[in-house]
Amino acid sequence: MKKLINTPESVLADALAGIDAAHPHLKVDHVNRVIYRAEPTRAGKVALISGGGSGHEPLHGGFVGFGMLDAACAGEVFTSPTPDQMQEATKVADSGAGVLHIVKNYTGDVMNFEMAAEMAEAETGVKVASVVVNDDVAVQDSLFTAGRRGVGLTVLLEKIVGAAAEEGQDLAAVTALAHRVNDSGRSMGMALTSCTVPAAGKPTFDLPDDMMEIGVGIHGEPGRHREKLADAASIAKQLVDPILSDMDFTGSAAIVMLNGMGGTPQIELYIMYNEVAKLLEAAGITVARNLVGDYITSLDMAGCSVTILKADEEMVNLWDAPVNTAGLRWGV
Repeated sequence: MKKLINTPESVLADALAGIDAAHPHLKVDHVNRVIYRAEPTRAGKVALISGGGSGHEPLHGGFVGFGMLDAACAGEVFTSPTPDQMQEATKVADSGAGVLHIVKNYTGDVMNFEMAAEMAEAETGVKVASVVVNDDVAVQDSLFTAGRRGVGLTVLLEKIVGAAAEEGQDLAAVTALAHRVNDSGRSMGMALTSCTVPAAGKPTFDLPDDMMEIGVGIHGEPGRHREKLADAASIAKQLVDPILSDMDFTGSAAIVMLNGMGGTPQIELYIMYNEVAKLLEAAGITVARNLVGDYITSLDMAGCSVTILKADEEMVNLWDAPVNTAGLRWGV
């Protein structure tokens, strides 16, 4: 294992210290391992909180800031944060207008966020709503989930719903929008290599040099199948076709994200995006907005994922709204 770390045991603590040093617009609670905006949630604004295991950066801490999240709870690598972390974040971020928990569909995350909401409501009376993101079309059940996994759509949802909260929409409206975004997007990923969790010291799974995993999860969970490595055009088709088979995207604008898994160069991501764009054009789907880059990763895994959101006019307008975070920034 070759990694830029001090010790496997100190990875999360050291990374949080680095975030604290790098971003003056953020405040890090090192005891509870929560990343907040430096400025408290303004009165009357719904607070958005997410979180999960570390190793998917910039998700979630990189999306704390104006126009997106108010707080993100950081678990150990690929390990859910505890209910106590989430409860603390909920209490601190609440400004009286309620809190929305944005939860990826992994059993530990769902259970711990539910417990945290109950504990926070009992302690302070805060109103907590939640949305569970489950956009991965690759498999129905997986190692960490009942139902579909939550993957790339989480990024788009945090941006769109974050803009709505910034505008002053109330908890009911923000929650309804979050569910609408979740119902309107799908994702599919693939891997060329495994990732290596620092504490494990070796690759999570074995993938021969001439093979690829289609439908891989963001923790290295198995996908649909393995097959011989193919060209970018063929891989793009294997990611796009299952998404289009699962949902009808015609007749609406689409927001498309071509996401790197952490170990794939940007030049290859653009090659993949070009192939995806050609497939969508052939299918009669208009791409209104796009992202190309590393936004929800799996440590050092080589590979990519495609997320397509069937976006109405409100979603596109909220997408365009200003955002200022470590991971996304425009309009400011």
